[in-house]
Amino acid sequence: MSELEIPVSRLLMDGEWTPARDKGELPVLDPATGQTIQPVALGTGADVGDAVAAARRAFPAWAATSPSERGALLARWARLVGQYVEDLARYEAQDVGKPLSGGRTNIFIARGIIEYFAGAADKLTGVTLPTRTPGYLGYTVPEPYGVCAAVIPWNVPAVLTAANVAPALAAGNTVVLKPSEVAPLAPLALAGLAREAGFPPGVLNVVTGLGADAGAALTAHPDVDHISFVGSTATGRAVMRAASANLVPVKLELGGKSPNVVFADADLDTAIPAIVQSITENAGQNCYAGSRLLVEEAIRDEVVERVAEGMRAVRLGCWDQDLDMGPLVNEPQYRRVLGFLDDAKREGARVVTGGGPAELTPNGLFVQPTAFDKVSPDMRIVREEVFGPVLAVQGFSGTREAVELMNATDFGLLACVWTNDVSRALHVAGQARAGQVAVNQFHDAGVIGFPFNMQKDSGFSRGGGYGALREYTQEKAVAVRLLDR
Repeated sequence: MSELEIPVSRLLMDGEWTPARDKGELPVLDPATGQTIQPVALGTGADVGDAVAAARRAFPAWAATSPSERGALLARWARLVGQYVEDLARYEAQDVGKPLSGGRTNIFIARGIIEYFAGAADKLTGVTLPTRTPGYLGYTVPEPYGVCAAVIPWNVPAVLTAANVAPALAAGNTVVLKPSEVAPLAPLALAGLAREAGFPPGVLNVVTGLGADAGAALTAHPDVDHISFVGSTATGRAVMRAASANLVPVKLELGGKSPNVVFADADLDTAIPAIVQSITENAGQNCYAGSRLLVEEAIRDEVVERVAEGMRAVRLGCWDQDLDMGPLVNEPQYRRVLGFLDDAKREGARVVTGGGPAELTPNGLFVQPTAFDKVSPDMRIVREEVFGPVLAVQGFSGTREAVELMNATDFGLLACVWTNDVSRALHVAGQARAGQVAVNQFHDAGVIGFPFNMQKDSGFSRGGGYGALREYTQEKAVAVRLLDR
């Protein structure tokens, strides 16, 4: 099997690798070294227009394709992803800066998502409705929207490509994908494998370029029928404003400030490593990162010390060293996280461990895993999403205060509850204002089809889960009066 290579400075347009109209290029950098991995095409609004036109031309035939055939193509795509796991993992890891094993995990997840929707493609059905009198028939038909725009960020690009593209294609839509200019390589490689799997020209198109140019042009394009956006809350609001001009439905996956809520009866030997990993995996650059630690006062000192010990043991290094944590993805993100650290210290938070940059390579963007105690609810470190390996610790006394602190945030993505009391676990889960709740684990390990739900400023989505096909279809209701012959 040959190495999987991405054509240099090319967009995937109408089934072909083509240069951007103005031949512009954009360097993609390794955040551990600052060196260029390879350039990609610098697409603009004109290229977006070409991609949307290609998707529009391809839509009627793709929508009319048998769902079983669409599923078979997705299954073939998933098999190719499985054949090129190591190449894809290298793109994912080097692009973002995460350890190679983390990149490999992302590719396994992406393949699983594509496989899931391959099997679901011909399971999407409408319903037959009861009628008041004989001689009438009522039923519904799920139909694809048409051209779907997908704009994804840089933190887990392979996973987000699969989670946004696979259900849209399975439901009969065509797609124009705009990956982040910071980490576009794995999405391009995945799209290239979809092309190799046999997807017709125009069904999946990829335009690389700057968000302010190509991304804005895509979300405002009048011939786009549905928008999926993953990114910051501020940009999500801008996407909604753009979509409102064309009355286009929008799916948003935005920020988070997720708590780990630890009660005194929790199994700390299980909880502590998971809590550390929840904020250091991908250098904390996950929307669901466990950035708030809420711990019952009776065990607060022990938990804080054990978490700090776990953070100090995290090994930092470049992607190919395959240690525990890599750098932040680029210079602006690095400066932003260091700004949060400075603000927290100035506002009076106590540094338990970390608290500054880690000098590992001359141009590396490494930050120490950091925990702050003695924080107050009005501190930035508690209120805002840091998107870095930074943890804020707060204490509570009793279940009522735990629930209050858990929900005392503008975000509503994930809440994790650690307790051996099943009644308390179910009560807290029921009170959580979050789209997802995990009990005695971080996130959703072991659950197939688990939806990536969210509430409040975290957005609104059923992305990647059992209901995702519904999100990429619109329902048509049909009422028939049967005529006597």
